Amino acid sequence: MQVITLGTGCPLPDPDRAGPATLVQAAGFNLLFDCGRGVLMRAAAVPVGPGGFTAVFLTHLHSDHITDLNDIITMQWAMSFVPTALKVIGPVGTAAVVDRTLDMLRDDVGYRVAHHADLTWEPIVEVTEVRDGVAFEQNGLRVLAEPTDHRPVEPTVGYRVECAGRAVAISGDTKPCAGLDRLCAGADLYLQTVVRRASIEAMPVPRLLDILDYHSTVEETADTAARNGVGTLIITHPVPAPPSGSELAAQWVTEASTGFDGTVVLADDLQRFDL
Repeated sequence: MQVITLGTGCPLPDPDRAGPATLVQAAGFNLLFDCGRGVLMRAAAVPVGPGGFTAVFLTHLHSDHITDLNDIITMQWAMSFVPTALKVIGPVGTAAVVDRTLDMLRDDVGYRVAHHADLTWEPIVEVTEVRDGVAFEQNGLRVLAEPTDHRPVEPTVGYRVECAGRAVAISGDTKPCAGLDRLCAGADLYLQTVVRRASIEAMPVPRLLDILDYHSTVEETADTAARNGVGTLIITHPVPAPPSGSELAAQWVTEASTGFDGTVVLADDLQRFDL
């Protein structure tokens, strides 16, 4: 199993970090978790094309995590030579978002169908909404969903990918909660959106301070990892994002390591983790 942090950014545009997106490759599958801005550009570096995703899993419906869902839908369809369904799995509300996205794309679909004689079908998206339990299972690989806590954004889910005795927990945005603990229990890798309280409080803007109450801080993330016996903690979607390789980035890792004695990585885009 290989995990690739395609995009590690937050809502603020960053020249070095694309939007949130994680690719898990296992059992011959390409599983994409969230699809923030620039996801197809980052996937092209792997390389995985728009038609190469076995399924797209959404943790929640915040804009920065689904910014490029429309791009995936469009390019998977436009680059297919036979009608092929895109599988999208996400929390309750995903079907409505996909329907609205398809409606937004209606003009573009019409233009392409009118222009290309061999493109005789419209995009096909198969949506599965999940709350908990098995979200995907095939060829010895299983993806489990658990409810997380990102209120007032709800419902939200995290995922646990299990294959060949290995486990990867992908949380999305959440505070510590029972569902997150179940995802992380004994996981080899634990990927978590993380905010750094000291950095945010140094910028006393109410709209920034607000994010502290529905994300995990560095200290909370380390505690979750330690409490659940995680092997490696991967900090992604850091807010505010420190420059890669900087002294500030090293501080994030040091602070997390204070409460967790496993491996801690502040991920960059296109970083690979092999299990």
